[in-house]
Amino acid sequence: MLTEERYAAIIERLHLQGIVKLQELVDVLGASESTIRRDLIDLESRQMLKRIHGGAALVNEKSLEPGMEEKTFKNIQQKVSIARLAAQEIQNGECVYLDAGTTTLAMIPFIEAKDVTVVTNGLSHVEALVSKRIRSYLLGGMMKIHTKAVIGSIALQNMDNFRFDKCFLGTNGVDPEMGYTTPDPEEALIKRRAHQLSGKSYVLADSSKIGEITFAKLFDLEEADLITEQVPEHWRHLIAQKTKIIEG
Repeated sequence: MLTEERYAAIIERLHLQGIVKLQELVDVLGASESTIRRDLIDLESRQMLKRIHGGAALVNEKSLEPGMEEKTFKNIQQKVSIARLAAQEIQNGECVYLDAGTTTLAMIPFIEAKDVTVVTNGLSHVEALVSKRIRSYLLGGMMKIHTKAVIGSIALQNMDNFRFDKCFLGTNGVDPEMGYTTPDPEEALIKRRAHQLSGKSYVLADSSKIGEITFAKLFDLEEADLITEQVPEHWRHLIAQKTKIIEG
């Protein structure tokens, strides 16, 4: 059996069962234990499964994050509306932090305030800011390939050189009890530090994020204003009790 055929068989079995044992795969696929171990290591590196003791399991979707390209084409109209509202919160002469993400990226064409300084951890963001002749700083550190976000200890150290009037952060989950969440703990650290260094924080989220909970917590809802296009009615009262909602 070819390698890619084994991979397909492993993934199919995982989707059927949720968990597969190493010995089970050896028996079903007719391959050696060492071959199957290498297959599982490779599939884990592709984020297609998670190795566990004695076998493998499906990856928890709460720990996965879509790439920049995938997110760009989701909920476009909502993102534009949210981005316009967020940009209106920036005043002349302010120093602000723009988080990496497609909704904060969409803010940049709408920034009309004068003499603004922007710090960001988004590679795409700094390119757009420079094109608009906005004074900007890109954090140094490790670049996440699929989201083009700078993360890690070096980025955190860089951030401590700044203080912000306001920060604008993306999120993957907005829940009244669990607060704002994101799949990547390292990105969560960057977002949380930006919040700590800011006089005021805003979280930008389209309606698909409302009621969702992902792996890593940023902070509680009451610690930032929520900018969204529309909160679903069954969530409105619960969220409004916790934070100010700025809606389009």
